[in-house]
Amino acid sequence: MTIEKYHRPLLFYILATAIPWSFWLAAAYLSHITPTNQYLRAAVGILGVIGLFAPMFIAFRLIWPDAEMRKDLKSRIIGLKGVKPVYLIITCFLMPASILLAQAISLLFGYSADQFSLSSMSSFSVGIFPGWFLLFLAPLVEELAWHSYGTDSLRQRMSLLKASLLFSIFWAFWHMPLSLIKDCYQSNVAEMGPLYSLNFIVSMIPYVILMNWLYYKTNRSILVAIVLHITAGFFNEAFNTHPDSKIIQTGLLLVLAVYLIIREKDFFLKREYMEEST
Repeated sequence: MTIEKYHRPLLFYILATAIPWSFWLAAAYLSHITPTNQYLRAAVGILGVIGLFAPMFIAFRLIWPDAEMRKDLKSRIIGLKGVKPVYLIITCFLMPASILLAQAISLLFGYSADQFSLSSMSSFSVGIFPGWFLLFLAPLVEELAWHSYGTDSLRQRMSLLKASLLFSIFWAFWHMPLSLIKDCYQSNVAEMGPLYSLNFIVSMIPYVILMNWLYYKTNRSILVAIVLHITAGFFNEAFNTHPDSKIIQTGLLLVLAVYLIIREKDFFLKREYMEEST
């Protein structure tokens, strides 16, 4: 099917922002109450996870009344029919390769090779939920929202590049309340300083461009988006990476994104959506 039926972006993005924000702001308030206890931590974690799930439920609510959209969703969650193997390889190895290369480059500037050692624990948590658990849950739940409905609702109105840039802005905005939740990843980044917060925001631009490039090259495979998202989070936590190496990684991904835009101008800049030929 075409993506023309995904035609309610304003409703989707308003609800997908307002509902998570309400739960996350409540979680942020509770996370700073002292002394803390197991009940407060449980409440923070549950509120955080409810907010995380909200966009997925909104997307499914918009899709489910339409039989054709339901069929489209089901075929895209795990379907990889006709997908070229090269895109699957890129999906699995792009993010680990980029962080390892960034760490290798950082050695030239005097940073420690200890970055290549594996981390024994995650650097964040949300209430009772540890970071390693969230690194797998968040990509699954988020991409069942962003790439079940959200991305297509933008793409059917504009070019792929414009849709990706607009979503990057939204996604940065969407994450903002998480920086207020004690011990959350975004909160820890904010505490490191404005440079690293800025890098977190800027990094979304090439990441979203590359993700959407793969998404549409694989005939709108939600599974591809989930796997890429998981590898992005997991491998940035798996090593003892210096924060400056993550800035280098952003630069590497930006160069790759610009290269692809130049190489495939029509794919990124044409208003009309066409499925990748098999």
